Amino acid sequence: MAKGGFPRGMNLGGNMNQMIRQAQKMQEDMAKAQEELKVATYEGTAGGGVVKVMVNGDREVLSITFAPEAVDPDDVEMLQDLTMVAVNDALKKAEAAATEVMGQITGGISIPGLM
Repeated sequence: MAKGGFPRGMNLGGNMNQMIRQAQKMQEDMAKAQEELKVATYEGTAGGGVVKVMVNGDREVLSITFAPEAVDPDDVEMLQDLTMVAVNDALKKAEAAATEVMGQITGGISIPGLM
């Protein structure tokens, strides 16, 4: 055994440098993917498309669209429910896209605080 407890001839410096480069590349790829996800848009729908909601990757609602047949003054609760379903649908799509993209970059390794 060489000094430090490693077998003689084992060059950890090269492996460590390679690991650092890989980590830096992963960090750069993640930053790029996060920026792309922020500007991507996701559509959620409810009621067969009578309510549509667009959100971005930052989970901000960009627009809500109601088909004329969805607006019934005697049934406001239905419109509220459909809106909630459409918003949640769009947010789930945004989250799924982020999880998929980040999973591809990290190789499926869960990194706490990443998302």
